[in-house]
Amino acid sequence: MKFALQNSRRNALGFLCVLCASVVSCFSLDREAFSIVHYDLDVRVEPEQHRLAARGTVLLRNDSGVAQKVAVLQISSSLDWRLIKLGDKPLRFVRQPLTSDIDHTGSLSEAIVTLPQEIAPQADVGLEIAYEGVILPDATRLTRIGAPEDSAKSTDWDQIGSSFTGVRGVGHVAWYPIATDVANLSEGDSLFQVLARWKAREMGAMAHFVIQAWRDREAGVASLVASEPSCVRVLKEEGQSQLLMADCSFSSPGTVVPTFALGKYGEVDRTTIEVFNLSGHASAAEAYANAAEKVDPLITEWFGAAREKAFTVDIPESGAAPFESGAFLVTPLGAADPKLVGLAAVHQLTHASFTSSRSWIGEGLAHFAQALYLEQEKGRQVAIDYLAAHRAALHAVEDTDSGGSQSGVERSLVNTTSEEWLRSKALCVWWMLREMIGDSSLKKAIAAYKPEQDKDASYMPQLIAAQSQRDLAWFFDDWVYHDHGLPNFKVESAFARSATPSLFVLTVTLENTGTAGAEVPVIIRMAKGETVKRIEVRAKSKTTVRVETPAAPQEIVVNDGSVPESETKDNVFKVLAPQG
Repeated sequence: MKFALQNSRRNALGFLCVLCASVVSCFSLDREAFSIVHYDLDVRVEPEQHRLAARGTVLLRNDSGVAQKVAVLQISSSLDWRLIKLGDKPLRFVRQPLTSDIDHTGSLSEAIVTLPQEIAPQADVGLEIAYEGVILPDATRLTRIGAPEDSAKSTDWDQIGSSFTGVRGVGHVAWYPIATDVANLSEGDSLFQVLARWKAREMGAMAHFVIQAWRDREAGVASLVASEPSCVRVLKEEGQSQLLMADCSFSSPGTVVPTFALGKYGEVDRTTIEVFNLSGHASAAEAYANAAEKVDPLITEWFGAAREKAFTVDIPESGAAPFESGAFLVTPLGAADPKLVGLAAVHQLTHASFTSSRSWIGEGLAHFAQALYLEQEKGRQVAIDYLAAHRAALHAVEDTDSGGSQSGVERSLVNTTSEEWLRSKALCVWWMLREMIGDSSLKKAIAAYKPEQDKDASYMPQLIAAQSQRDLAWFFDDWVYHDHGLPNFKVESAFARSATPSLFVLTVTLENTGTAGAEVPVIIRMAKGETVKRIEVRAKSKTTVRVETPAAPQEIVVNDGSVPESETKDNVFKVLAPQG
């Protein structure tokens, strides 16, 4: 009895030591030491049970600077780890929950895996894995930071269900393994920073997913759609069951988010786009496909022929937030505003024609294309009004960081993780570039862009400089490589004189008191008509120009709204009567 008690104490002490060691290792973990550079997973989806089960292999590469013996794998907290093996040998691992808003549940199921031997820097190790669980609607990460429940549910709509299945990847649902630091929505841009680092580490990774879903034939024919256009889709019938399968290979899953949807879809199939609609939304699907066909010539003119087919997938919740990944769009077609359908189609088809791993280029050009579309359809002023809406968002981001919590380099377009910044500022940058170098030069630069050659932040600026034959280093330094703030223009002085009865010479000194330079349009108004002169004014400097007008100038308006400014109250200047 005494011997048994001593053994029991020794075992308890040993367990306690192992537990303490695990706890210590959890606190000292380098969760981003390993990148997953290859996935090969068979994923089974059971809609009636809301269930997902996956089994296969992952290849981990040590991206840290030191040898590593502990690896971390994370999946959604609604999924459970079943197996982790190296070769034929099951590995010991510690399961623990990890609070992180990178998943819609607000938590991850983390496996801390002890490897048999250390993995040297840049070396890799292949693991066999298995996990399973359910994916239900869950907006915990949003409601716990105070978001209204309805709004939270319309944002985090991911689920596996009998009537509809829609599951987005990392940043929404970790239905495939990841390895990231904790992301917290209550801490500023924490989530976007963690996602940005994960995407950067996964650049060049490969993911092969075979997604299978079994359904009862009596439930009606369904479609399984994934966010990779080249997926091979198969429908088989066995007895009273249907097997829907999508065999998908994703290159750089950090760029195109692996996503799948399953439902009783009708299909509208056109040359450049395929639209999957739920019951009652067939006319909306037709309207969307028609809009895509209508805008396709504009997209082809600017960005070339489509490199891949665009897919649009309907979702039943009318208030659900749209989701895009590349040329793949999930949106509630039944709630689509007919006035906005063209804008959505332009954005989607731009991604189908042009790809870039740099968000300020890829996403910025997609929004730029929307401004081009509005200009073509309704005129320049409507396009400028569209820019104005984005300038408001740009000012909001500027005001949020007015205390200087980030440096100009961190907030630059090439480094920022702010989605608002990428959308709004990048749009303005592309519009300004267009007006500085002209349509022809910008189209040629875009056509010359090769995503596989974009290894340096200066790649696209160099293409633009080559086509425009202009030194734009100052512009890219102010607007792309750094965040130097915004310009602030005013007319310091203006004097007009009469050269002949039909010729007047206006001398204008324009000052930019802001911290970024720009080429700004200056509108000179006369009793009848106006003249527009574009003037380049660097930050904290002045420029004097002479402009000839056919009649006496009466008023000068600096900026027509195409250049974002920090302040516009000094943009109008009254010109005194010309001297003889």
